[in-house]
Amino acid sequence: MQGRIASGAAEDQGGLTTSQALMRDPRLTEQRNPVSERIDELDALGIVDLINAEDRMIAAAVGEEREAIARALELAEHAFRSGGRLIYVGAGTSGRLGVLDSAEMPPTYGTDPAMVRGVIAGGYEALVRAQEGAEDHPEDGAKAIDALEADERDFVLGIATSGSTPYVHGAVDRAQERGAAVGFLMCTYPPPELVERLDVVIAPLVGPEVITGSTRMKAGTATKLVLNTITTGAMVRMGKVYGNLMVDLQVTCEKLQDRGERILVSLLEIDREEATALLGGSEGHVKTALVMGRLGVGAEEARRQLDEADGVIARVVGSLES
Repeated sequence: MQGRIASGAAEDQGGLTTSQALMRDPRLTEQRNPVSERIDELDALGIVDLINAEDRMIAAAVGEEREAIARALELAEHAFRSGGRLIYVGAGTSGRLGVLDSAEMPPTYGTDPAMVRGVIAGGYEALVRAQEGAEDHPEDGAKAIDALEADERDFVLGIATSGSTPYVHGAVDRAQERGAAVGFLMCTYPPPELVERLDVVIAPLVGPEVITGSTRMKAGTATKLVLNTITTGAMVRMGKVYGNLMVDLQVTCEKLQDRGERILVSLLEIDREEATALLGGSEGHVKTALVMGRLGVGAEEARRQLDEADGVIARVVGSLES
């Protein structure tokens, strides 16, 4: 640590004040950031510039973990193809981000809500109001995994930016006991024992937060980037995307109706009226409507061919260039 935290404080043998020694923590998420030590003296624009400069490091740190993220993507895909689930487990911000990612899968990709699950310490109430003490009990994490009846078909990813949350470790340990594939996402140096024991460990090192310990900031952003990549990549591999279009969406509101019609108009070169009719005939399922329009078949036949192709639309209608 640079400088003294409190003048007149006793010094330890290493030349640090007692306060400095207390602030020293092996977890990156708990260390003081020397760049922002005087952030409280900045004006509004200075605060914005400082935070923005720190945020620019996040994508690069996530990129350093590309191989581990790809491994997690593969584990998620394998779980889905085995009839299993991707289960996120976290506390606080980490738990909320896992629940958010899971909640966005059904409207975005038309998945069953059970396919990607988010578990947060403290339950539903913790989504809208902090339940900090809930993270301290590993046995509760284990109980949550038991309640979901996790097994060898599932992939359980613990999320704890500090790497030390007892609830998350309890859940991951129990999932491993039950035969599930297991991983961990943290924003600090991973213990070698954990790396050796789990199927994958993802550790983007974004460095100390602008405000010490405020892991909803850089660590939270890195977490969302990683989760987005895992689920998006797995959905692509599962045939939920054609080209770069979300074709496996279910029309459930006006926005999605408009999006679905525009996709069909663009890919099939038809007008809006025809697109609306195709969506009606497919019960609002864009991918089915696309096969119907491209091959000139009914909804039942379109679904049959998609099932035979494991849902990968290019295997049914060819690539976008064909």
